[in-house]
Amino acid sequence: MVLKRRRHDEAGGLWSKVLAMDMYAGETSADPQVGAAQSHEWVRPVIALLDAAVCQLDREQAVHGTIVHAASLLRKQITSQVAEGNSGERARLIAWQVRKVRDYIDSHITGRILVSDLCVLVRLSEAHFSRSFKRTLGESPHAFVLRRRLEFAAQYMLQTDAPLTDIAQRCGFADQAHFSKQFRQANGLNPSAWRRTARTIPVDAWRVVPQSLE
Repeated sequence: MVLKRRRHDEAGGLWSKVLAMDMYAGETSADPQVGAAQSHEWVRPVIALLDAAVCQLDREQAVHGTIVHAASLLRKQITSQVAEGNSGERARLIAWQVRKVRDYIDSHITGRILVSDLCVLVRLSEAHFSRSFKRTLGESPHAFVLRRRLEFAAQYMLQTDAPLTDIAQRCGFADQAHFSKQFRQANGLNPSAWRRTARTIPVDAWRVVPQSLE
């Protein structure tokens, strides 16, 4: 009888602490980031208290099961919050990865550029890389490579008298027809018309110059 009363008192003390923690959680800041940090501060002690209660009530099967379930739910909640925060941070490329990818694309602009090769450079899977690339640079790897090809082609047309067939080859297009189609879709003019018009306008007015050629 005395042992049962002591267990009841100990459990009551533990639950008083849990309730105190719950009141603290209700007073957290309206700021989402601060609120998330504070929620972690009170959830962890609650889990510890529940674990202690499990040890003290090991013979009370019904109470034991309820507390174990409550602790499990709290653990899942805090784990999911941490995982979401970490996934958001991992969804972007970091500076060295962006620099490495851009340098590789510019130095291989004359040939095929495969997403798989870019993934090897930054040590990411294709799915993760493509998702992170778009979130970081605002476009897919394919769209970025195409834009760089067109920028290089525009610069060649402004600075050289090379025929369009040569420019298409230098910039990695399959042929002049492919180059002309892509250029017209991006700029509204075919390469020949754009070249004639662009040469009558100061170069600074055309912001199509690749960084590596500026």
